[in-house]
Amino acid sequence: MNKITSILLLSGCLVLSSCYKLDTSPYSQVSSSNFWKNEDQALAGVLGCYNDLKKENGFGLQFSYDCLTDIGIGYDPVGMGEIISGTFTDRSGIVVGRWKTGYDLIQRCNHAIAQIQKMEIDDQKKNTFIGEAKFLRALMYFQLNNLFGDLPIYDETIDLNKDFSSLKKERASTAEVLQFILDDLSFAIANLPVTYESKFYGRVTKGAAYALRGKVQLYAKNWKGAIADFEEIVNNKSNSYGYSLSSNYASLFTMDGDASPEMIFAIQNLGGTGFPYGMPMAFYMGTRSTFGSDWNNVMPSTRFADSYENKDGSTFNWDAHIANYNADNGVKKKAMVSTQNNGTLTQVPDTALLRTIYANRDPRLNQTLIVPYSHYLGWNANKEQMMQLILATGVNENFGQIRNNRGWMTYVWRKFVPEGNLKGAITDRAHTPINFPLIRLADVNLMLAEAYNEDGQLGKAVTELNKVRTRSEMPGLNSGPSFLAVTGKQEMQKRISLERKVELAGEGWRYFDLKRWGQLETVSKGFVEESIVGDNLLTRGYQTRHKLWPIPGQEREINPNLTQNEGW
Repeated sequence: MNKITSILLLSGCLVLSSCYKLDTSPYSQVSSSNFWKNEDQALAGVLGCYNDLKKENGFGLQFSYDCLTDIGIGYDPVGMGEIISGTFTDRSGIVVGRWKTGYDLIQRCNHAIAQIQKMEIDDQKKNTFIGEAKFLRALMYFQLNNLFGDLPIYDETIDLNKDFSSLKKERASTAEVLQFILDDLSFAIANLPVTYESKFYGRVTKGAAYALRGKVQLYAKNWKGAIADFEEIVNNKSNSYGYSLSSNYASLFTMDGDASPEMIFAIQNLGGTGFPYGMPMAFYMGTRSTFGSDWNNVMPSTRFADSYENKDGSTFNWDAHIANYNADNGVKKKAMVSTQNNGTLTQVPDTALLRTIYANRDPRLNQTLIVPYSHYLGWNANKEQMMQLILATGVNENFGQIRNNRGWMTYVWRKFVPEGNLKGAITDRAHTPINFPLIRLADVNLMLAEAYNEDGQLGKAVTELNKVRTRSEMPGLNSGPSFLAVTGKQEMQKRISLERKVELAGEGWRYFDLKRWGQLETVSKGFVEESIVGDNLLTRGYQTRHKLWPIPGQEREINPNLTQNEGW
């Protein structure tokens, strides 16, 4: 796989920009008298819908949702601070922005569908274009439903030229919204191809539509429906979809991940001079030692790092390696903290012991996070430089050290963070040219395991989960030692939760998992996040009403038919 489609997406936006400004509302400023006349224009119109996925209030900051869970910590520049502290309101920028951007994308899709339906082009190609737009519309309605609950449904029958001032629908029930989503995805499944020719890689496929429909049914607790959709692509029931797990987990989150058959649907990102068409993973997940000298507003939590199992599958415990480590912050500091004088280390802990401890963990730990005293190929003074995560006062990239922008002693992300300047592929820290997966096969395997487990098929659930574990050279469940035994549904639920946490970290799905499992309060309310050495960093806030975000106050002023969620 390559970046051809990313260039195609960009060129499609440029084509559309010659007709209208992408941020102009209404979207239907494009005149049907001079556009929507041929297949190239239909494709360009649909590609304009894809473009909205990477907006920061669309899916462009999807990774930052992990800050709202036990996986991550963060602060305000990504808009999550008020959510983390529990102080957000119906006027908070993140609440207003997510709603507005979501409906902007939906309207782009609606306009494309309405115009393409009227075009005199080949019916099969017409339905493919419409299927893509309906998939994207379904994807955004699903995201909004998980955030806000009941939603007003606007479809392609809305003509903004005529109806812009009268969009006053009431909120449809979640059941109605989900049915609308399922109908869109069923149309997509019926009309999308299994594959495209290589130059169109990145467009939505039949397999992606099955995977998303299965996810919608899983969230709705329709276990058998979810199983049928997931089995379709996992077992290649009707078609040969060609998906398989990558043998190299770490490579999935680099530019090499573009070539993996594990990717089912990913946002196509492109960088380089003149191509500002990526997502800001470097900017927000990277550090001052990353290309562009970045902010690391999004950081992994200490409790997340500690949740990775030992390599043999047993539960990790610091006390098994360093006496009284868990209870005594003084012990933590002695085990972890160095002292230095202007870059020269004057006292260093037992780094050989630390390397051994971290090396004997689930390999995904070191593939996902930069751990203390490990190395990372960074960028400083306009050149590549090998950097080390030193826990000490006064660390600085000019000393070859990884500097946390907040001065906190935390783990930092390795996943999605570019090394060096990616051989010239990255020229703007806000546009990381690494594709961002929204659906990949490992996620589908774990969702299928969950559906099997809920449906009373424990053996099949174990099989699906083990596919993901063994790919990363972790021992399978029920493979020998008692600590790997799983004999019942509740035990398996815990295993699925942990596996999804460590497998999908940095991809932003933990928040939605915890919400639907009713576990968000457990990991949030009053929890004090600590640094690696036990310093208090932030306190989480949670109220019962936080199960759903509030409907934005501005939207309710425009449309008085919008009711507010309970408690707001």
